[in-house]
Amino acid sequence: MIGKSLLLTYLYLLVYILLSSGVILYNKWVLSPKYFNFPFPITLTMIHMGFSGVVAFFLVRVLKVVSPVKMTFEIYATCVIPISAFFASSLWFGNTAYLHISVAFIQMLKALMPVATFLMAVICGTDKLRCDVFLNMVLVSVGVVISSYGEIHFNVIGTVYQVTGIFAEALRLVLTQVLLQKKGLTLNPITSLYYIAPCSFVFLFVPWYLLEKPGMEVSQIQFNFWIFFSNALCALALNFSIFLVIGRTGAVTIRVAGVLKDWILIALSTVLFPESTITGLNIIGYAIALCGVIMYNYLKVKDVRASQLPAESIPDRASKEWKLEKKSSDLYVPNSGNNNSGGNSSASDPNVDEEAALLPSSRLSHIGRTQIGSHS
Repeated sequence: MIGKSLLLTYLYLLVYILLSSGVILYNKWVLSPKYFNFPFPITLTMIHMGFSGVVAFFLVRVLKVVSPVKMTFEIYATCVIPISAFFASSLWFGNTAYLHISVAFIQMLKALMPVATFLMAVICGTDKLRCDVFLNMVLVSVGVVISSYGEIHFNVIGTVYQVTGIFAEALRLVLTQVLLQKKGLTLNPITSLYYIAPCSFVFLFVPWYLLEKPGMEVSQIQFNFWIFFSNALCALALNFSIFLVIGRTGAVTIRVAGVLKDWILIALSTVLFPESTITGLNIIGYAIALCGVIMYNYLKVKDVRASQLPAESIPDRASKEWKLEKKSSDLYVPNSGNNNSGGNSSASDPNVDEEAALLPSSRLSHIGRTQIGSHS
């Protein structure tokens, strides 16, 4: 049984790595002027969002695979719309970067993701500025700068687009944590796409109408249905594979798998796209940045474990204190004039202390149940 479970976990990780790499390479092939030549990243992103929204609506409303969450207008306006805006922006800027820089260099720039997430978390107040984490962020940044310096086909516009997309994605992650958790909402991938994909599609419509629609009318590019359908299907499958991997392993494992995926993508891109050349300075810079990313992941895991230990030890300490107080009360009973009143008073105080001590544990179990419910 252990062998089958471990094999299934590795299979999910393999599917995630293959789909993630395939979507990135597929997007590059579609958008690149040297290959399929569809230089409209906003349009491609809108196709992904529209397709995902339709599939999610079909799964929620027709097949009823999952039930929609209780969504009020206030929650939609204050939570879903801002998250959707930054989600659409990150995809838009990330896809636009494929027009200007190589896949290998894009993956190297993505090492900045922990830096962006940490900075956004500090600005939003969900994380504190710590010296050890800050030094890791400096190490990652130095590595990315070295890698950028060694890039032969360095392009300022493409780099700005990619870095902006990274910070937009980081802000989306922080806002998801701040806004949705504050409202007590837990969204699985299907319900997330059900609410966020249509809103992202609407958000992208304005820049598409102003920036890409006139160019599409002039260029008159032929629309290949099967190319875009298969591309959107791969993007949708990637979202579900991420859900399966996180549900079966955890966020840390998917980060490690993401590092492996980046190395695979860098190697594959040099084979599939000959213009994507890699220099020795690229590799050295990316290796330095990768060391910082690994240390950052290690610190985050250490923080999570440290935060869980006090919550688990409080009930144990309360139980031990209750037993000690109960023994002392039993010894005190023979000397008391009223056994009932003495017993009641000695029993009531430990019960109150025990209930107070168990409050963090009950909250923790509630969070666990909501997380399990979100993965079901």
